[in-house]
Amino acid sequence: MAGINRPPVTGIRVPVSQMRAFIAGLFSQVDMPPDRCAEMADYLVRSDLRCVFSHGTSQAPGYARAMREGRINPAPNIRVVEDSPAATVVDGDGGLGYFACHEAMQISILKALTTGTAAATTTNHHHFGAAGTWSRCALESDCIGLAVSSNRFVPNPDKSVLDAVTWGPLSIAVPAGQQPPFVFDGGGFELPYSEERFQEAPGAFLKGLGVNVAVAILGGLLAGVYRRELMESRDSWESNQGAFVAVFDVSRFMPVDEFKAEMDRYISDVGKTKPLPGTDQAVLPGGLEHGWQQENQRDGIPVSDRHREVLEDAAREFGVEAPFERCQRFG
Repeated sequence: MAGINRPPVTGIRVPVSQMRAFIAGLFSQVDMPPDRCAEMADYLVRSDLRCVFSHGTSQAPGYARAMREGRINPAPNIRVVEDSPAATVVDGDGGLGYFACHEAMQISILKALTTGTAAATTTNHHHFGAAGTWSRCALESDCIGLAVSSNRFVPNPDKSVLDAVTWGPLSIAVPAGQQPPFVFDGGGFELPYSEERFQEAPGAFLKGLGVNVAVAILGGLLAGVYRRELMESRDSWESNQGAFVAVFDVSRFMPVDEFKAEMDRYISDVGKTKPLPGTDQAVLPGGLEHGWQQENQRDGIPVSDRHREVLEDAAREFGVEAPFERCQRFG
């Protein structure tokens, strides 16, 4: 995400606790239970801390409006509907996908620590946020995490095969030792298409199509978002999304300390290579976000003027006091 999401040059620093309380208060105005309000605030603030602002607190107003309009269930009953030693299916009951994916990852981590590997699908829910939120869950248990998501989509026969999928997110998180963990967290593989560009680099487009189709299959078809009962449901919830998560216990492949030492060596070697144009350091995915999270946890979340405007507009709309007036400016 580093190429898209970066710290703002100017703005204000908002203490983490104040931002969490504000976002929780926003959701409380649309009949979300208090524990769910706190949970959602924590997820969105975590993204802000990593400077993944596209999937952070700026999403809260849109989520809240959809709940107020009856398009998202504010109080879903998350249920495990299929269960086996290494696989799980979780129903999100028309709510945000965050709650179903949290359940799926926690169950999968416990199973992977017993079986070595475990996976789960989630279905019948709305947006699940940043895929990295879920892959990262595995890191604290010295596991590798994977998360993908897709939504119900019918290809348009008048468009190119390259448009036959949605740009579903994919994230893989791998633990390290002293170095930051490797966390790839990105949207679908998209290249500006034209016949001329395709002729110049057909492999890039075909690889992108393959990745996107794999995400759509795992996070959509396998997750059951095309089941007739969901497509024909009379419920008002826009529950057209699903996800696939998987967890791999590193210790089942090699000693954890040995693996982390290997990761540290590799990441260190990468850091000695030449940076990409426009950057000042060679770093793997997840490295910048790791540093930003530590800095922002200490100094406060950097909120741009536009980000602040979005949240202040929502505060007025939902009758919640915004905490930004006394925050320190920077830049």
